[in-house]
Amino acid sequence: MAERHYTRQLATIVSIDAVEFSRLMGIDDESAVAAFEARRDIIVDRCGAFGGRTFGEAGDSIMAEFGNPIEALRAAFDFQERIGTLNASVDKHMRMPFRAGINTGDVIVREGRLYGDDVNIAARIQEFAPHDGLAVSETTWHHVKDKTAAEFTDLGEFTLKNIVLPVRVLIAGRNGNGASPIVPAVPQNNQQRFSKGPPAIAVLPFRGEGGERDIGYMADGIAEDIIYGLSNTRWLSVIAKSSSFQFRDDTLGTRVIGNALGARYVVSGTLIRNNGKIRLDTSLADASNGRLVWSQRFDRDLVDIFKLRDQIGSEIVSILDKEVDRAEQVRTFQVPWESLESWQLVRRGRWHMNRRTRGDTEMALEFFEKAYQEDPNSSTVLNELAWWYFWRAWLHFGDSDDLDKVERYARKALLMDSQDPRPHAHLGVIEIMRGKPGAAIDHLEEAIRINPSFAFARSAMGSARLLEGDAAGAIPFFLDAERLSPFDLYRFHNLGELASAYNFVEDWPSAIATADRSLNLSPGYFYARFVKVGALARSGRNDDAKRELAIFMARHPDFSEQRVRWIPFADKAANEFLIANVELAKSTA
Repeated sequence: MAERHYTRQLATIVSIDAVEFSRLMGIDDESAVAAFEARRDIIVDRCGAFGGRTFGEAGDSIMAEFGNPIEALRAAFDFQERIGTLNASVDKHMRMPFRAGINTGDVIVREGRLYGDDVNIAARIQEFAPHDGLAVSETTWHHVKDKTAAEFTDLGEFTLKNIVLPVRVLIAGRNGNGASPIVPAVPQNNQQRFSKGPPAIAVLPFRGEGGERDIGYMADGIAEDIIYGLSNTRWLSVIAKSSSFQFRDDTLGTRVIGNALGARYVVSGTLIRNNGKIRLDTSLADASNGRLVWSQRFDRDLVDIFKLRDQIGSEIVSILDKEVDRAEQVRTFQVPWESLESWQLVRRGRWHMNRRTRGDTEMALEFFEKAYQEDPNSSTVLNELAWWYFWRAWLHFGDSDDLDKVERYARKALLMDSQDPRPHAHLGVIEIMRGKPGAAIDHLEEAIRINPSFAFARSAMGSARLLEGDAAGAIPFFLDAERLSPFDLYRFHNLGELASAYNFVEDWPSAIATADRSLNLSPGYFYARFVKVGALARSGRNDDAKRELAIFMARHPDFSEQRVRWIPFADKAANEFLIANVELAKSTA
Protein backbone atom coordinates (compact mmCIF):
# COMPACT_ATOMS: atom_id res chain seq x y z
CA MET A 1 0.00 0.00 0.00
CA ALA A 2 1.28 3.48 -0.88
CA GLU A 3 2.36 5.65 2.01
CA ARG A 4 -0.14 8.39 2.87
CA HIS A 5 1.07 11.99 2.63
CA TYR A 6 -2.05 13.60 4.06
CA THR A 7 -3.96 13.88 7.32
CA ARG A 8 -7.65 14.17 8.19
CA GLN A 9 -9.05 16.70 10.63
CA LEU A 10 -12.19 18.56 11.61
CA ALA A 11 -12.16 22.13 10.34
CA THR A 12 -14.39 25.10 9.62
CA ILE A 13 -13.95 26.40 6.08
CA VAL A 14 -14.83 29.92 4.99
CA SER A 15 -15.24 30.48 1.24
CA ILE A 16 -15.02 34.18 0.36
CA ASP A 17 -15.84 35.73 -3.00
CA ALA A 18 -15.67 39.26 -4.40
CA VAL A 19 -19.02 40.44 -5.76
CA GLU A 20 -19.08 42.56 -8.95
CA PHE A 21 -15.38 41.91 -9.61
CA SER A 22 -15.89 41.13 -13.31
CA ARG A 23 -18.10 44.22 -13.80
CA LEU A 24 -15.51 46.46 -12.17
CA MET A 25 -12.73 44.90 -14.27
CA GLY A 26 -14.72 45.89 -17.35
CA ILE A 27 -14.93 49.50 -16.13
CA ASP A 28 -11.37 49.98 -14.87
CA ASP A 29 -9.23 46.86 -14.50
CA GLU A 30 -6.37 48.54 -12.62
CA SER A 31 -8.71 50.10 -10.05
CA ALA A 32 -10.57 46.80 -9.69
CA VAL A 33 -7.37 44.89 -8.95
CA ALA A 34 -6.24 47.54 -6.45
CA ALA A 35 -9.65 47.44 -4.73
CA PHE A 36 -9.55 43.66 -4.53
CA GLU A 37 -6.05 43.61 -3.08
CA ALA A 38 -6.96 46.20 -0.42
CA ARG A 39 -9.93 44.14 0.67
CA ARG A 40 -8.02 40.88 0.46
CA ASP A 41 -5.45 42.31 2.87
CA ILE A 42 -8.25 43.08 5.32
CA ILE A 43 -9.58 39.52 5.01
CA VAL A 44 -6.17 37.91 5.52
CA ASP A 45 -5.43 40.15 8.51
CA ARG A 46 -8.75 39.61 10.27
CA CYS A 47 -8.77 35.85 9.67
CA GLY A 48 -5.31 35.70 11.24
CA ALA A 49 -6.45 37.80 14.18
CA PHE A 50 -9.17 35.23 14.97
CA GLY A 51 -6.89 32.22 14.68
CA GLY A 52 -7.51 31.30 11.07
CA ARG A 53 -5.35 31.08 7.97
CA THR A 54 -6.09 31.79 4.34
CA PHE A 55 -5.21 29.40 1.55
CA GLY A 56 -6.04 28.58 -2.05
CA GLU A 57 -6.50 32.07 -3.49
CA ALA A 58 -7.81 31.85 -7.04
CA GLY A 59 -8.88 34.89 -9.04
CA ASP A 60 -11.39 36.81 -6.96
CA SER A 61 -11.93 34.02 -4.40
CA ILE A 62 -10.24 33.28 -1.08
CA MET A 63 -10.51 30.30 1.28
CA ALA A 64 -9.83 30.35 5.01
CA GLU A 65 -9.50 27.56 7.59
CA PHE A 66 -10.44 27.78 11.27
CA GLY A 67 -10.34 25.23 14.04
CA ASN A 68 -13.27 26.85 15.84
CA PRO A 69 -16.58 27.66 14.05
CA ILE A 70 -17.32 30.53 16.44
CA GLU A 71 -14.03 32.24 15.60
CA ALA A 72 -14.71 31.73 11.89
CA LEU A 73 -18.08 33.47 12.23
CA ARG A 74 -16.57 36.31 14.27
CA ALA A 75 -13.78 36.78 11.72
CA ALA A 76 -16.26 36.89 8.83
CA PHE A 77 -18.44 39.48 10.58
CA ASP A 78 -15.33 41.51 11.40
CA PHE A 79 -13.82 41.64 7.89
CA GLN A 80 -17.19 42.31 6.30
CA GLU A 81 -17.82 45.24 8.63
CA ARG A 82 -14.41 46.70 7.76
CA ILE A 83 -14.95 46.14 4.03
CA GLY A 84 -18.38 47.75 4.36
CA THR A 85 -16.76 50.85 5.89
CA LEU A 86 -14.21 50.94 3.06
CA ASN A 87 -16.92 50.56 0.41
CA ALA A 88 -18.91 53.43 1.94
CA SER A 89 -15.94 55.74 1.31
CA VAL A 90 -15.86 55.18 -2.47
CA ASP A 91 -18.23 55.91 -5.33
CA LYS A 92 -21.31 53.67 -5.34
CA HIS A 93 -20.47 52.18 -8.74
CA MET A 94 -16.93 51.20 -7.66
CA ARG A 95 -17.81 49.35 -4.46
CA MET A 96 -16.70 45.75 -4.06
CA PRO A 97 -18.57 43.81 -1.38
CA PHE A 98 -17.61 40.27 -0.39
CA ARG A 99 -19.89 37.40 0.48
CA ALA A 100 -18.91 34.29 2.41
CA GLY A 101 -20.03 30.72 3.02
CA ILE A 102 -19.07 28.81 6.16
CA ASN A 103 -19.15 25.05 6.63
CA THR A 104 -17.79 22.74 9.32
CA GLY A 105 -16.75 19.17 8.59
CA ASP A 106 -14.08 16.61 7.84
CA VAL A 107 -11.27 17.65 5.49
CA ILE A 108 -8.11 16.19 4.02
CA VAL A 109 -4.95 18.26 4.56
CA ARG A 110 -2.10 17.83 2.11
CA GLU A 111 0.85 20.22 1.84
CA GLY A 112 -1.12 23.03 3.40
CA ARG A 113 -4.14 22.65 1.12
CA LEU A 114 -7.57 21.34 2.13
CA TYR A 115 -9.73 18.93 0.16
CA GLY A 116 -13.05 17.14 0.51
CA ASP A 117 -16.80 17.59 0.18
CA ASP A 118 -16.93 19.89 3.16
CA VAL A 119 -14.57 22.33 1.44
CA ASN A 120 -16.77 22.22 -1.68
CA ILE A 121 -19.91 22.76 0.40
CA ALA A 122 -18.48 26.02 1.78
CA ALA A 123 -17.87 27.22 -1.78
CA ARG A 124 -21.35 26.20 -2.93
CA ILE A 125 -23.29 27.81 -0.08
CA GLN A 126 -21.29 31.03 -0.48
CA GLU A 127 -23.36 31.57 -3.65
CA PHE A 128 -26.51 31.80 -1.51
CA ALA A 129 -25.19 34.64 0.65
CA PRO A 130 -26.26 38.29 0.18
CA HIS A 131 -23.67 40.43 -1.57
CA ASP A 132 -22.17 41.56 1.73
CA GLY A 133 -23.50 38.75 3.89
CA LEU A 134 -22.87 35.26 5.21
CA ALA A 135 -24.40 31.87 4.51
CA VAL A 136 -23.69 28.99 6.88
CA SER A 137 -24.38 25.30 6.69
CA GLU A 138 -26.50 23.48 9.25
CA THR A 139 -23.39 21.82 10.71
CA THR A 140 -21.80 25.19 11.42
CA TRP A 141 -25.08 26.55 12.76
CA HIS A 142 -25.32 23.75 15.32
CA HIS A 143 -21.91 24.79 16.69
CA VAL A 144 -22.61 28.53 16.95
CA LYS A 145 -26.39 28.98 17.41
CA ASP A 146 -26.32 29.20 21.23
CA LYS A 147 -22.93 30.89 21.51
CA THR A 148 -23.38 34.04 19.46
CA ALA A 149 -25.76 36.97 19.17
CA ALA A 150 -26.07 36.41 15.41
CA GLU A 151 -29.52 36.02 13.86
CA PHE A 152 -30.18 33.21 11.42
CA THR A 153 -32.74 32.86 8.64
CA ASP A 154 -33.36 29.33 7.40
CA LEU A 155 -33.49 29.02 3.60
CA GLY A 156 -34.19 25.29 3.65
CA GLU A 157 -32.40 22.37 2.04
CA PHE A 158 -30.67 22.52 -1.32
CA THR A 159 -29.23 19.91 -3.63
CA LEU A 160 -25.78 21.30 -4.43
CA LYS A 161 -23.73 20.51 -7.49
CA ASN A 162 -21.62 17.35 -7.05
CA ILE A 163 -22.73 16.97 -3.42
CA VAL A 164 -24.62 13.74 -2.77
CA LEU A 165 -26.79 14.73 0.20
CA PRO A 166 -28.91 17.92 0.43
CA VAL A 167 -27.47 20.72 2.54
CA ARG A 168 -29.49 23.02 4.79
CA VAL A 169 -28.44 26.66 4.33
CA LEU A 170 -28.99 29.59 6.69
CA ILE A 171 -28.25 33.30 6.35
CA ALA A 172 -26.36 34.80 9.30
CA GLY A 173 -26.73 38.46 10.32
CA ARG A 174 -25.29 40.43 13.23
CA ASN A 175 -28.00 41.47 15.66
CA GLY A 176 -28.97 45.08 15.02
CA ASN A 177 -25.92 46.28 13.13
CA GLY A 178 -27.28 45.94 9.61
CA ALA A 179 -24.30 43.89 8.46
CA SER A 180 -26.63 41.46 6.74
CA PRO A 181 -29.93 42.36 5.10
CA ILE A 182 -33.06 41.09 6.79
CA VAL A 183 -34.66 38.41 4.65
CA PRO A 184 -38.15 36.95 4.93
CA ALA A 185 -38.62 33.92 7.11
CA VAL A 186 -38.60 30.76 5.00
CA PRO A 187 -40.17 27.46 6.08
CA GLN A 188 -37.60 24.86 7.12
CA ASN A 189 -36.80 22.01 4.76
CA ASN A 190 -38.27 23.91 1.84
CA GLN A 191 -36.64 21.63 -0.71
CA GLN A 192 -36.60 22.46 -4.39
CA ARG A 193 -39.25 20.63 -6.35
CA PHE A 194 -38.69 22.22 -9.71
CA SER A 195 -38.84 18.86 -11.49
CA LYS A 196 -42.41 18.05 -10.37
CA GLY A 197 -45.53 19.66 -11.77
CA PRO A 198 -45.95 22.80 -13.88
CA PRO A 199 -43.42 25.52 -13.06
CA ALA A 200 -44.17 28.46 -10.81
CA ILE A 201 -43.04 32.03 -11.50
CA ALA A 202 -42.42 34.78 -8.95
CA VAL A 203 -42.42 38.50 -9.75
CA LEU A 204 -40.31 40.49 -7.29
CA PRO A 205 -41.10 44.13 -6.51
CA PHE A 206 -39.45 46.29 -9.14
CA ARG A 207 -36.93 48.80 -7.84
CA GLY A 208 -37.65 52.47 -8.47
CA GLU A 209 -34.34 54.34 -8.68
CA GLY A 210 -33.90 58.04 -8.13
CA GLY A 211 -35.57 58.39 -4.75
CA GLU A 212 -38.87 59.75 -6.15
CA ARG A 213 -41.92 58.29 -4.45
CA ASP A 214 -44.12 58.24 -7.55
CA ILE A 215 -41.51 56.18 -9.43
CA GLY A 216 -41.48 53.68 -6.57
CA TYR A 217 -45.26 53.45 -6.73
CA MET A 218 -45.17 53.03 -10.50
CA ALA A 219 -42.50 50.31 -10.24
CA ASP A 220 -44.63 48.36 -7.77
CA GLY A 221 -47.69 48.93 -9.94
CA ILE A 222 -46.05 47.44 -13.02
CA ALA A 223 -44.93 44.38 -11.03
CA GLU A 224 -48.49 43.97 -9.68
CA ASP A 225 -49.91 44.21 -13.20
CA ILE A 226 -47.52 41.50 -14.35
CA ILE A 227 -48.56 39.20 -11.49
CA TYR A 228 -52.21 39.72 -12.40
CA GLY A 229 -51.59 39.21 -16.10
CA LEU A 230 -49.49 36.07 -15.67
CA SER A 231 -52.15 34.54 -13.46
CA ASN A 232 -54.54 34.80 -16.42
CA THR A 233 -52.31 32.76 -18.72
CA ARG A 234 -53.61 29.78 -16.68
CA TRP A 235 -50.86 27.27 -17.49
CA LEU A 236 -48.34 28.98 -15.20
CA SER A 237 -48.52 28.96 -11.41
CA VAL A 238 -47.88 32.48 -10.12
CA ILE A 239 -46.57 33.18 -6.62
CA ALA A 240 -48.82 35.59 -4.74
CA LYS A 241 -47.71 39.19 -4.32
CA SER A 242 -47.91 38.84 -0.53
CA SER A 243 -45.07 36.31 -0.72
CA SER A 244 -42.87 37.58 -3.57
CA PHE A 245 -43.01 41.23 -2.43
CA GLN A 246 -41.22 40.27 0.80
CA PHE A 247 -38.03 40.07 -1.25
CA ARG A 248 -37.39 43.74 -1.87
CA ASP A 249 -33.65 43.17 -1.52
CA ASP A 250 -32.60 40.85 -4.36
CA THR A 251 -28.98 40.51 -3.21
CA LEU A 252 -29.82 37.03 -1.96
CA GLY A 253 -29.71 35.90 -5.57
CA THR A 254 -32.14 34.14 -7.87
CA ARG A 255 -31.49 30.61 -6.61
CA VAL A 256 -32.14 31.46 -2.97
CA ILE A 257 -35.26 33.51 -3.67
CA GLY A 258 -36.64 30.95 -6.10
CA ASN A 259 -36.10 28.12 -3.64
CA ALA A 260 -37.63 30.10 -0.79
CA LEU A 261 -40.75 30.85 -2.82
CA GLY A 262 -40.94 27.48 -4.57
CA ALA A 263 -40.62 29.21 -7.96
CA ARG A 264 -38.61 27.95 -10.91
CA TYR A 265 -38.61 31.37 -12.59
CA VAL A 266 -37.99 34.78 -11.03
CA VAL A 267 -38.80 38.15 -12.64
CA SER A 268 -37.10 41.34 -11.48
CA GLY A 269 -36.76 44.87 -12.79
CA THR A 270 -35.53 48.41 -12.24
CA LEU A 271 -37.42 51.58 -13.19
CA ILE A 272 -35.64 54.92 -13.75
CA ARG A 273 -37.08 58.32 -14.69
CA ASN A 274 -35.01 60.86 -16.58
CA ASN A 275 -36.19 64.10 -18.22
CA GLY A 276 -39.74 63.14 -19.00
CA LYS A 277 -38.89 59.56 -19.96
CA ILE A 278 -38.81 56.29 -18.09
CA ARG A 279 -36.57 53.29 -18.60
CA LEU A 280 -37.47 49.83 -17.33
CA ASP A 281 -34.86 47.09 -17.31
CA THR A 282 -36.46 43.74 -16.60
CA SER A 283 -35.25 40.15 -16.66
CA LEU A 284 -36.38 36.56 -16.26
CA ALA A 285 -34.04 34.10 -14.53
CA ASP A 286 -34.18 30.33 -14.04
CA ALA A 287 -33.91 29.74 -10.29
CA SER A 288 -32.93 26.10 -10.72
CA ASN A 289 -29.55 27.07 -12.19
CA GLY A 290 -29.31 30.85 -11.77
CA ARG A 291 -29.15 31.46 -15.53
CA LEU A 292 -30.65 34.46 -17.28
CA VAL A 293 -33.44 33.37 -19.64
CA TRP A 294 -34.48 36.77 -21.01
CA SER A 295 -33.90 40.47 -20.45
CA GLN A 296 -35.15 43.59 -22.17
CA ARG A 297 -35.10 47.35 -21.83
CA PHE A 298 -38.25 49.41 -22.32
CA ASP A 299 -37.90 53.14 -23.01
CA ARG A 300 -41.09 55.22 -23.00
CA ASP A 301 -42.19 58.85 -22.83
CA LEU A 302 -43.72 59.57 -19.44
CA VAL A 303 -47.17 60.91 -20.34
CA ASP A 304 -50.11 59.05 -18.81
CA ILE A 305 -48.76 56.93 -15.94
CA PHE A 306 -51.73 54.56 -15.77
CA LYS A 307 -51.87 54.02 -19.52
CA LEU A 308 -48.11 53.51 -19.56
CA ARG A 309 -48.36 50.96 -16.74
CA ASP A 310 -50.99 48.98 -18.63
CA GLN A 311 -49.03 49.06 -21.86
CA ILE A 312 -45.68 48.00 -20.43
CA GLY A 313 -47.23 45.46 -18.09
CA SER A 314 -49.22 43.77 -20.86
CA GLU A 315 -46.18 43.61 -23.15
CA ILE A 316 -44.05 42.00 -20.46
CA VAL A 317 -46.78 39.47 -19.59
CA SER A 318 -47.03 38.35 -23.22
CA ILE A 319 -43.26 38.07 -23.57
CA LEU A 320 -42.81 36.20 -20.29
CA ASP A 321 -45.53 33.71 -21.18
CA LYS A 322 -43.71 32.80 -24.39
CA GLU A 323 -40.19 32.85 -22.90
CA VAL A 324 -41.14 30.50 -20.06
CA ASP A 325 -42.96 28.27 -22.54
CA ARG A 326 -39.86 28.18 -24.74
CA ALA A 327 -37.59 27.36 -21.79
CA GLU A 328 -39.92 24.57 -20.67
CA GLN A 329 -40.04 23.12 -24.18
CA VAL A 330 -36.25 22.82 -24.14
CA ARG A 331 -36.29 21.41 -20.60
CA THR A 332 -38.45 18.45 -21.71
CA PHE A 333 -35.51 17.07 -23.68
CA GLN A 334 -33.69 16.54 -20.37
CA VAL A 335 -36.41 14.07 -19.31
CA PRO A 336 -36.85 10.58 -20.79
CA TRP A 337 -39.86 10.49 -23.13
CA GLU A 338 -41.64 7.84 -21.08
CA SER A 339 -41.23 9.90 -17.88
CA LEU A 340 -42.81 13.10 -19.16
CA GLU A 341 -45.80 14.37 -17.19
CA SER A 342 -48.91 15.56 -19.06
CA TRP A 343 -47.94 19.24 -18.92
CA GLN A 344 -44.43 18.35 -20.15
CA LEU A 345 -45.92 16.33 -23.01
CA VAL A 346 -47.78 19.51 -24.00
CA ARG A 347 -44.56 21.50 -23.98
CA ARG A 348 -42.80 18.87 -26.12
CA GLY A 349 -45.75 18.88 -28.51
CA ARG A 350 -45.57 22.67 -28.76
CA TRP A 351 -41.88 22.42 -29.62
CA HIS A 352 -42.69 20.17 -32.59
CA MET A 353 -45.70 22.31 -33.53
CA ASN A 354 -43.52 25.40 -33.72
CA ARG A 355 -41.27 23.78 -36.33
CA ARG A 356 -44.22 23.91 -38.77
CA THR A 357 -43.23 20.89 -40.86
CA ARG A 358 -45.70 18.17 -41.78
CA GLY A 359 -43.77 15.53 -39.83
CA ASP A 360 -43.38 17.70 -36.73
CA THR A 361 -47.05 18.64 -36.79
CA GLU A 362 -48.01 14.96 -36.73
CA MET A 363 -45.55 14.32 -33.90
CA ALA A 364 -47.08 17.21 -31.96
CA LEU A 365 -50.49 15.55 -32.16
CA GLU A 366 -49.00 12.32 -30.78
CA PHE A 367 -47.69 14.18 -27.73
CA PHE A 368 -50.98 16.02 -27.21
CA GLU A 369 -52.99 12.80 -27.48
CA LYS A 370 -50.71 11.02 -25.00
CA ALA A 371 -51.15 13.94 -22.61
CA TYR A 372 -54.92 13.65 -23.11
CA GLN A 373 -54.82 9.94 -22.25
CA GLU A 374 -53.00 10.75 -19.01
CA ASP A 375 -55.16 13.74 -18.05
CA PRO A 376 -58.37 14.06 -20.12
CA ASN A 377 -59.68 16.88 -17.91
CA SER A 378 -56.66 19.17 -18.15
CA SER A 379 -57.66 22.57 -19.54
CA THR A 380 -54.14 23.02 -20.92
CA VAL A 381 -54.21 19.71 -22.78
CA LEU A 382 -57.69 20.37 -24.17
CA ASN A 383 -56.65 23.79 -25.41
CA GLU A 384 -53.61 22.40 -27.20
CA LEU A 385 -55.77 19.85 -29.01
CA ALA A 386 -58.21 22.62 -29.93
CA TRP A 387 -55.32 24.69 -31.31
CA TRP A 388 -53.92 21.74 -33.29
CA TYR A 389 -57.20 21.04 -35.05
CA PHE A 390 -57.81 24.74 -35.67
CA TRP A 391 -54.40 25.02 -37.35
CA ARG A 392 -55.17 22.08 -39.61
CA ALA A 393 -58.63 23.49 -40.42
CA TRP A 394 -57.02 26.82 -41.36
CA LEU A 395 -54.57 25.07 -43.69
CA HIS A 396 -57.48 23.20 -45.31
CA PHE A 397 -59.71 26.28 -45.65
CA GLY A 398 -62.19 25.43 -42.94
CA ASP A 399 -62.53 21.66 -42.86
CA SER A 400 -65.81 21.18 -40.99
CA ASP A 401 -64.79 17.98 -39.17
CA ASP A 402 -61.71 19.67 -37.73
CA LEU A 403 -63.74 22.71 -36.70
CA ASP A 404 -66.19 20.42 -34.89
CA LYS A 405 -63.25 18.95 -32.95
CA VAL A 406 -62.00 22.43 -32.07
CA GLU A 407 -65.42 23.29 -30.68
CA ARG A 408 -65.68 20.05 -28.71
CA TYR A 409 -62.27 20.44 -27.06
CA ALA A 410 -62.77 24.18 -26.43
CA ARG A 411 -66.15 23.71 -24.76
CA LYS A 412 -64.79 20.96 -22.52
CA ALA A 413 -61.81 23.18 -21.61
CA LEU A 414 -64.27 25.94 -20.69
CA LEU A 415 -66.10 23.55 -18.36
CA MET A 416 -62.78 22.72 -16.68
CA ASP A 417 -61.78 26.38 -16.26
CA SER A 418 -64.30 29.13 -17.00
CA GLN A 419 -61.64 31.81 -16.47
CA ASP A 420 -59.26 30.47 -19.10
CA PRO A 421 -59.22 32.86 -22.08
CA ARG A 422 -57.99 30.25 -24.56
CA PRO A 423 -61.23 28.30 -25.11
CA HIS A 424 -63.10 31.59 -25.60
CA ALA A 425 -60.58 32.51 -28.31
CA HIS A 426 -60.84 29.10 -29.96
CA LEU A 427 -64.64 29.34 -30.01
CA GLY A 428 -64.26 32.77 -31.58
CA VAL A 429 -61.94 31.69 -34.37
CA ILE A 430 -64.13 28.74 -35.38
CA GLU A 431 -67.05 31.17 -35.77
CA ILE A 432 -64.80 33.20 -38.05
CA MET A 433 -63.94 30.09 -40.06
CA ARG A 434 -67.64 29.24 -40.32
CA GLY A 435 -68.39 32.64 -41.81
CA LYS A 436 -69.94 34.16 -38.68
CA PRO A 437 -67.55 36.95 -37.66
CA GLY A 438 -70.27 38.76 -35.73
CA ALA A 439 -70.81 35.73 -33.47
CA ALA A 440 -67.04 35.48 -32.98
CA ILE A 441 -66.77 38.94 -31.44
CA ASP A 442 -68.58 38.02 -28.21
CA HIS A 443 -66.20 35.10 -27.54
CA LEU A 444 -63.13 37.17 -28.38
CA GLU A 445 -64.22 40.08 -26.19
CA GLU A 446 -64.48 37.65 -23.27
CA ALA A 447 -61.00 36.24 -23.99
CA ILE A 448 -59.51 39.74 -24.03
CA ARG A 449 -61.40 40.72 -20.87
CA ILE A 450 -59.90 37.76 -19.03
CA ASN A 451 -56.39 38.26 -20.40
CA PRO A 452 -55.74 41.68 -22.00
CA SER A 453 -52.24 40.47 -22.99
CA PHE A 454 -53.56 37.60 -25.14
CA ALA A 455 -52.11 38.52 -28.54
CA PHE A 456 -53.85 35.67 -30.40
CA ALA A 457 -57.27 36.86 -29.21
CA ARG A 458 -56.51 40.45 -30.23
CA SER A 459 -55.38 39.36 -33.68
CA ALA A 460 -58.51 37.22 -34.06
CA MET A 461 -60.63 40.19 -32.98
CA GLY A 462 -58.99 42.24 -35.71
CA SER A 463 -59.86 39.52 -38.23
CA ALA A 464 -63.47 39.40 -37.03
CA ARG A 465 -63.87 43.17 -37.39
CA LEU A 466 -62.17 43.13 -40.77
CA LEU A 467 -64.51 40.41 -42.03
CA GLU A 468 -67.48 42.36 -40.67
CA GLY A 469 -66.41 45.27 -42.88
CA ASP A 470 -64.79 47.48 -40.22
CA ALA A 471 -61.23 47.64 -41.54
CA ALA A 472 -60.41 50.88 -39.68
CA GLY A 473 -61.61 49.34 -36.41
CA ALA A 474 -59.60 46.18 -37.05
CA ILE A 475 -56.23 47.90 -37.48
CA PRO A 476 -55.70 48.77 -33.76
CA PHE A 477 -56.23 45.11 -32.78
CA PHE A 478 -53.61 43.91 -35.27
CA LEU A 479 -51.20 46.58 -34.02
CA ASP A 480 -51.87 45.50 -30.42
CA ALA A 481 -50.98 41.92 -31.38
CA GLU A 482 -47.75 43.19 -32.94
CA ARG A 483 -46.86 45.08 -29.77
CA LEU A 484 -47.75 42.21 -27.45
CA SER A 485 -46.06 39.45 -29.43
CA PRO A 486 -43.36 40.93 -31.68
CA PHE A 487 -41.59 37.58 -32.15
CA ASP A 488 -44.65 35.36 -32.49
CA LEU A 489 -44.16 32.30 -34.69
CA TYR A 490 -47.46 33.00 -36.46
CA ARG A 491 -46.84 36.70 -36.81
CA PHE A 492 -46.83 36.38 -40.61
CA HIS A 493 -50.59 35.77 -40.45
CA ASN A 494 -51.29 38.81 -38.26
CA LEU A 495 -49.23 40.98 -40.60
CA GLY A 496 -51.07 39.57 -43.62
CA GLU A 497 -54.39 40.50 -42.01
CA LEU A 498 -53.06 43.97 -41.17
CA ALA A 499 -51.93 44.43 -44.78
CA SER A 500 -55.43 43.49 -45.91
CA ALA A 501 -56.98 46.02 -43.51
CA TYR A 502 -54.72 48.77 -44.88
CA ASN A 503 -55.79 47.64 -48.34
CA PHE A 504 -59.48 48.22 -47.55
CA VAL A 505 -58.86 51.70 -46.15
CA GLU A 506 -56.80 52.34 -49.32
CA ASP A 507 -53.58 53.08 -47.46
CA TRP A 508 -51.55 51.48 -50.23
CA PRO A 509 -48.02 52.29 -48.93
CA SER A 510 -48.84 50.74 -45.55
CA ALA A 511 -50.46 47.72 -47.22
CA ILE A 512 -47.35 47.12 -49.35
CA ALA A 513 -44.88 47.61 -46.49
CA THR A 514 -46.86 45.39 -44.13
CA ALA A 515 -47.27 42.65 -46.73
CA ASP A 516 -43.50 42.72 -47.23
CA ARG A 517 -43.00 42.19 -43.49
CA SER A 518 -45.34 39.21 -43.60
CA LEU A 519 -43.55 37.72 -46.60
CA ASN A 520 -40.16 38.17 -44.97
CA LEU A 521 -41.40 35.82 -42.24
CA SER A 522 -43.22 33.39 -44.55
CA PRO A 523 -42.40 33.85 -48.26
CA GLY A 524 -44.94 31.22 -49.25
CA TYR A 525 -47.94 32.92 -47.61
CA PHE A 526 -50.25 33.42 -50.59
CA TYR A 527 -52.59 35.99 -49.01
CA ALA A 528 -49.93 38.57 -48.14
CA ARG A 529 -48.49 38.42 -51.65
CA PHE A 530 -51.95 38.58 -53.22
CA VAL A 531 -52.72 41.73 -51.23
CA LYS A 532 -49.34 43.22 -52.17
CA VAL A 533 -49.91 42.65 -55.90
CA GLY A 534 -53.25 44.48 -55.72
CA ALA A 535 -51.86 47.34 -53.61
CA LEU A 536 -48.97 47.87 -56.04
CA ALA A 537 -51.41 48.00 -58.94
CA ARG A 538 -53.68 50.49 -57.12
CA SER A 539 -50.60 52.62 -56.36
CA GLY A 540 -49.81 52.92 -60.06
CA ARG A 541 -46.57 50.96 -59.61
CA ASN A 542 -47.31 48.80 -62.63
CA ASP A 543 -43.83 47.38 -63.23
CA ASP A 544 -43.51 46.37 -59.56
CA ALA A 545 -47.01 44.87 -59.67
CA LYS A 546 -46.09 42.79 -62.74
CA ARG A 547 -42.89 41.49 -61.13
CA GLU A 548 -44.75 40.59 -57.93
CA LEU A 549 -47.52 38.91 -59.92
CA ALA A 550 -44.93 36.76 -61.72
CA ILE A 551 -43.50 35.68 -58.36
CA PHE A 552 -46.99 34.92 -57.11
CA MET A 553 -47.83 32.72 -60.10
CA ALA A 554 -44.47 30.91 -59.87
CA ARG A 555 -45.04 30.11 -56.20
CA HIS A 556 -48.71 29.24 -56.60
CA PRO A 557 -49.14 27.73 -60.07
CA ASP A 558 -52.41 26.02 -59.10
CA PHE A 559 -53.93 29.16 -57.61
CA SER A 560 -57.67 29.62 -58.08
CA GLU A 561 -59.65 32.76 -57.30
CA GLN A 562 -61.93 30.47 -55.31
CA ARG A 563 -59.34 30.62 -52.50
CA VAL A 564 -60.00 34.34 -52.17
CA ARG A 565 -63.75 33.94 -52.57
CA TRP A 566 -63.70 31.45 -49.69
CA ILE A 567 -62.53 34.15 -47.23
CA PRO A 568 -65.63 34.66 -45.06
CA PHE A 569 -66.27 38.38 -45.50
CA ALA A 570 -69.79 39.32 -44.41
CA ASP A 571 -70.12 41.39 -47.56
CA LYS A 572 -68.88 39.41 -50.56
CA ALA A 573 -68.12 42.68 -52.32
CA ALA A 574 -64.94 42.69 -50.23
CA ASN A 575 -63.79 39.46 -51.88
CA GLU A 576 -64.45 40.93 -55.30
CA PHE A 577 -62.53 44.08 -54.36
CA LEU A 578 -59.40 42.02 -53.59
CA ILE A 579 -59.74 40.08 -56.82
CA ALA A 580 -60.33 43.25 -58.86
CA ASN A 581 -57.10 44.75 -57.52
CA VAL A 582 -55.10 41.79 -58.81
CA GLU A 583 -57.01 41.81 -62.09
CA LEU A 584 -55.82 45.40 -62.49
CA ALA A 585 -52.25 44.16 -62.15
CA LYS A 586 -52.92 41.50 -64.81
CA SER A 587 -54.42 44.05 -67.21
CA THR A 588 -51.24 46.12 -67.12
CA ALA A 589 -49.01 43.09 -67.73
